[in-house]
Amino acid sequence: MPALFAPLLLPATWARLLHLSVGLVFAGIVVLVYPGTEGVSTGRALLLSGAVDVSLLCLVALVPAVRRAEGVQARLLLVPAREESIGVAPSAGWADRGRTALWLVARVALGAAVGAPTVAAFGAATRWPVLAAPVLFALLWLLVFAGRLQLALAERLLGPSATERLAAAELRAERLLERNRLARELHDSIGHALTVTVLQAGAAREVADPAFRERALEAIETTGRRALDDLERMLVLLREAPEGAATEQPGLDRVEELFAAARAAGSPVDAELDVRAGELPGVLSREAYRIVQEGVTNALRHAPGAPIRVRAVVTVGELTLSCRNSLTGKGSSRRVGGKGLRGVRERAVLLGGECEAGPDGPDWALRVRLPLRLGR
Repeated sequence: MPALFAPLLLPATWARLLHLSVGLVFAGIVVLVYPGTEGVSTGRALLLSGAVDVSLLCLVALVPAVRRAEGVQARLLLVPAREESIGVAPSAGWADRGRTALWLVARVALGAAVGAPTVAAFGAATRWPVLAAPVLFALLWLLVFAGRLQLALAERLLGPSATERLAAAELRAERLLERNRLARELHDSIGHALTVTVLQAGAAREVADPAFRERALEAIETTGRRALDDLERMLVLLREAPEGAATEQPGLDRVEELFAAARAAGSPVDAELDVRAGELPGVLSREAYRIVQEGVTNALRHAPGAPIRVRAVVTVGELTLSCRNSLTGKGSSRRVGGKGLRGVRERAVLLGGECEAGPDGPDWALRVRLPLRLGR
């Protein structure tokens, strides 16, 4: 029994009733204006007013903003399960205008169709009071079904077009790619900072020299501040900061900071960067920085204290990056499936390049080749 009354008490039912009444009011006003109610049969009045309704609604549907207004109103009053099922964009073409015209006509027709039995039901309840309760119950259920029908029509006729759905899918894909990129950068930046911090803290605990401890603490502070800057920049991007916010990303010109942190952690760095300032496109310079950062971080993590050799060379149409360090038995197996190396491979593939990582004689080597043309 409660299931019979529950839909009648839902707020959505009464909101949809209000939406239905707008169509009924529009149809009633047209009847009163033309052809009127005096000297005209009911059938003729409905026929003439219906023709006027359709003509006016089709003209109104030509205005692009009408589709947006109807979508906003339908979202508020028809209470869809998913708001995205009803679009709120203006008409983008004749197909949208046609669907908007069909929606307006269907909305007014349904409102008028519900209005007639409503008036008849109240008349019957007035003449036969004993039937008032069952008639009112049947009328409310009629309004429930009419509201659901109107919601279905709105989702069908006001729903996003194929172009809008494609644009929404592309936007979701772009946001997903952006979040994945940010996740990789956070892994690279924070992972590097934590590695340097752990090594410096361990060395400071083992060495009794106060000057060494002071340098270690200074290196920890510098690395931590740089990681906090990167974290803040990522959070700004995730919050969709307004245009002009400080979201600059480090490029290959800042790799000396990585090398300084590695040297402070006890690993000598032999770097050869045969890249002129401004020679690389911005995106390629940023990705190259992250690749070198991951290579240095891996070397610090798996072979602390071992010399690190970094090379960056621009040849004809190609940037070649390499990072080598002494191979330890423990480190070779731990690097194969790491998230950092997977991130390097993904960066290389997205830029149309290649990545190789693994033992090379007595060393562990990371080699990446990136085409300059695709980086632009």
